[in-house]
Amino acid sequence: MMISRRGALRLAALGTAAVLTAAGAARAAAKVRIGVLKFGTVSWELDTVKHHKLDAANGIDLEVVYFAGEDATNVAMLAGEIDIIVSDWLWVSRQRSEGDDVTLAPYSTAVGAIMVRQESPIRTIADLKQKKIGVAGGPLDKSWLLIQALARRDHGVDLTTANEIVFGAPPLLSEKAMQGELDAVLNFWHFCARLEANDFRRLVGAEDAAKALGASAAVSALGYVFHEKWANDNPDAAKGFVKASAQAKDLLARSDAEWQRLAPIVRAEGAELEKLRDCYREGIPARTIAEEEADAGKLYRVLAEIGGEKLVGSAPEMAPGTYWPELSK
Repeated sequence: MMISRRGALRLAALGTAAVLTAAGAARAAAKVRIGVLKFGTVSWELDTVKHHKLDAANGIDLEVVYFAGEDATNVAMLAGEIDIIVSDWLWVSRQRSEGDDVTLAPYSTAVGAIMVRQESPIRTIADLKQKKIGVAGGPLDKSWLLIQALARRDHGVDLTTANEIVFGAPPLLSEKAMQGELDAVLNFWHFCARLEANDFRRLVGAEDAAKALGASAAVSALGYVFHEKWANDNPDAAKGFVKASAQAKDLLARSDAEWQRLAPIVRAEGAELEKLRDCYREGIPARTIAEEEADAGKLYRVLAEIGGEKLVGSAPEMAPGTYWPELSK
């Protein structure tokens, strides 16, 4: 069959349009690689992003890469093998002070707490003296340091010398607390939520300590961390990811059905699932970057005083740019 010159031109134009459309789609779906722990709480939000195609809706193709430990994700991001990880503002500040260009977009204000059994006679921090306390995260964990600072200031108690401190993995410490082998346990927020659903109560949270020590509201303890150069070179991808994250948070904040869908990933049901849902929702950041930075700066000085160079290095103040400057524009 012969094709007229006009028909040939029309086919050529359609072909060109198809190529341009494909190229535009390729640009729209920029690959973004995020490294997370296999069974971490961040997976709940990322699964929501992928399940509802919020990444595609914001012009990115999100690839979730799983790692066995936090150190491995840090190394991979610093080496450029992945684009984004989840870490805390203190780590970001230290990296920036040492010459790296990492920066942070707030992810969650949820933090740990010291938990005791409902029937425990321990009612205040002062009651912790001469008790056996489990601490997750190690001796330089931010929550542990903030609670130590509060105990010293308001109760004259040095928790590190007045008690038997047991450091360990979060699930192991929760198990020991439930078995009655610990008088109290400081654990990460999601382990605290599970304990709270199983006849435990909060004695004091790191958020309470932070506010008592000068923060005006809950500070985003964790954030999505990436190289500032990567974000500057890929602004649509970086902003697209932040938007997809915000949309996932909005869905998780208002939809109980979404939490039922996530139940197998969360590995909880009933009252425990509801407690985890409620604590996640309470941890959704709701403040401006300026407010976050101001309070983080105050807490940095408290942490630097008690944690010293082992925690913050030689920088006396939080590094400028710790929070991604683009978010304040």
